[in-house]
Amino acid sequence: MAGEIPKEIGNLQNLESILLAGNNLSGPILPTIFNISSTIEIALYENQLSGHLPSTMGNSHSNLKYLSLWDNKLIGTIPNSITNTSKLILLDLDSNSLSGPVPKTFGELRFLRALNLGFNHLMTESPTAEWSFLSSLTNCRNLKYLALYSNPLGGILPPLIGNFSTSLQQLFVYDCKLKGNIPQEIGNLGGLIELSLFHNDLNGTIPTTVGRLQQLQGVFLYGNDLQGSIPDCFCQIKALNTLWLNENKLCGPIPQCLVALISLRDLNLGSNELSSSVPSSLWSLEDILQINLSSNLLSGSLPSNIQNLKVLTDLDLSGNQLSGDIPTTIGGLKTLATLSLAGNQFRGPIPASFGNLTSLKSLDLSRNDLSGEIPKTLEALLQLELLNVSHNRLEGEIPTKGPLKNFSSPSFLGNYALCGLSRLQVPPCKQYNNKGSKSTALFFLRYIFPSIISSILITIFVIFIVRCRNKRIAKKLNQEDLLSPATWRRTSYLDIQRATNGFNECNLLGTGSFGSVYKMTLTDGTNVAIKVFNLQLERAFRSFDSECEVLRNVRHRNLVKIISSCCNTDFKALVLEFMPNGSLEKWLYSQEFFLDILKRLNIMIDVGLALEYLHHGHSSTPVVHCDLKPSNILLDEDMVAHVSDFDISKLLGEGDDSVTQTMTMATIGYMAPEYGSEGIVSVKCDVYSYGVLLMETFTRKKPTDEMFKEEINLKNWVEVEESQVCMEWAHLSDCR
Repeated sequence: MAGEIPKEIGNLQNLESILLAGNNLSGPILPTIFNISSTIEIALYENQLSGHLPSTMGNSHSNLKYLSLWDNKLIGTIPNSITNTSKLILLDLDSNSLSGPVPKTFGELRFLRALNLGFNHLMTESPTAEWSFLSSLTNCRNLKYLALYSNPLGGILPPLIGNFSTSLQQLFVYDCKLKGNIPQEIGNLGGLIELSLFHNDLNGTIPTTVGRLQQLQGVFLYGNDLQGSIPDCFCQIKALNTLWLNENKLCGPIPQCLVALISLRDLNLGSNELSSSVPSSLWSLEDILQINLSSNLLSGSLPSNIQNLKVLTDLDLSGNQLSGDIPTTIGGLKTLATLSLAGNQFRGPIPASFGNLTSLKSLDLSRNDLSGEIPKTLEALLQLELLNVSHNRLEGEIPTKGPLKNFSSPSFLGNYALCGLSRLQVPPCKQYNNKGSKSTALFFLRYIFPSIISSILITIFVIFIVRCRNKRIAKKLNQEDLLSPATWRRTSYLDIQRATNGFNECNLLGTGSFGSVYKMTLTDGTNVAIKVFNLQLERAFRSFDSECEVLRNVRHRNLVKIISSCCNTDFKALVLEFMPNGSLEKWLYSQEFFLDILKRLNIMIDVGLALEYLHHGHSSTPVVHCDLKPSNILLDEDMVAHVSDFDISKLLGEGDDSVTQTMTMATIGYMAPEYGSEGIVSVKCDVYSYGVLLMETFTRKKPTDEMFKEEINLKNWVEVEESQVCMEWAHLSDCR
């Protein structure tokens, strides 16, 4: 049926129901159909009706109880006359183009049970004002369902939200551009079953009064700017079935008490700033179906009791800092359909038990440190539609039977030594006559080949340094002109305490040997890093003095700049230039970031220029950094490297090239063994550390790795007389 609403309907004065839904009707709604006083129900939803709602609607409808006009093309405002239908139980105007304010007279509809105004263009008087129209709605004591979603209402949810009766069961106020905090009074809605406030601009913390809502089954607060920790009050809601807090700024640990939520089926805490390890109690929720903890700062390993989740269908732990081996017990999760462990630090082999995951459709293990071969047991996963094991250290032949024959090269890119079909863009697998020859080849791939690649990278670096030598000399002459002077600022303890929210852990950037570093914003909007020294440590005073002494004597584009300081008897801190891209260590070992060869080369050139300046460029008194390592190399927004952390650095006296100290310097693994044992501070220390840093940057192998030590003896490399590196880099006369 199509066309317009027949005009003759208005003449049927005894008509009780007008049911014309889903008929592709067009044109305006006739005012005459609202003049039939006997009508109880009008259902015109899912049509193409347009125009305004009649301004007289409701004037003659003393018996109307159900009015459904959703999914049409109605425009204009909602007329106040609609509240004359005093017996109205349901009003559904969803999915139209209605505009203007929400009428403040809805409170006159005392029998109203369901009100749906979603998916329109309704607005409040001011985008920053409280929702005053709710005051009238609280008079509807029978209201069970209230939907205002997907309207550009703006404004603030007022505390009077708590004045609704306990009959309110479902509150849908998502995607409304709401601002401000969630009122504590939300805890008064004792009958609430579902709370949906997602995709707004809500901030502040989650009110602990939510724990009073014992009937609550679904909580949807994702896509806001909520801060603070996840309150334990959620653990008191025994009926809770779904908890979605993802896409906020929540920090701290995941509450251990979530194990008490025996009705929980869907948990999504992804895209927050949660830290610590995943609580072991979480793996005791035997009836949970979906867990998403992705894109957080979670660390630690996965326990073997993960096999308790017998009915789990989706598990996403990607984008964290989880480490250790992948437990083989995951193979016992027979109902698992989606598994993502991507972007972590998992090591060891892919468990062969994954072949038992017969329901698996998606498996993502990319961007880890997995080794060994891809197990052939994966060929048994007949439902597998997505596979990604790229950017690991896998080796051996890629299986090609079963579902694995359907995957292309992106699924296997960036691995250690995979081989197989040419369409997978890997070398062909060689056939070996005996096990001995195969073992020799594997030994070559594992140990000899990385050494050759490392040597080639060093040679390329040295050639590049030669070509840049003249440019560095010219840059050095103009260096003072290129450097903009740091602006000194007065910074008080009170300023620092306020800007870091009382040294809140959410603002913590990292910790070191002598203190902690926080992010803070100055009054002019400038982001800085504040390094607070732990004065309970014996050497903290000396470290503060050392760093101040060095930083006030040096200035270079590749050295971190000091902006201010705060110093009194009980508190010492340095205000330093903020580096938005973090440390080189993060870029080398976090699976969320990637550095190509050119960027690594540029970073090492920056570090080399900084050391050349410290040793020879700025004055007659050389500076020895003493602790050069990836965590002390910071990257600005343009990925330019800055050397930082001068708290154990030393100023050498004029004409001296070494100073004897009473204790071991630097970080173990980054210092030459003889310097640590003899307690000598020398420019050679930095040369050795630079060599270690160079190798680590290009091979991603820490200096404590035994295989790394066997491949390249950096101590001998630095000490070779007339070494090529020493000749070409920074006039290192002390190498000879």
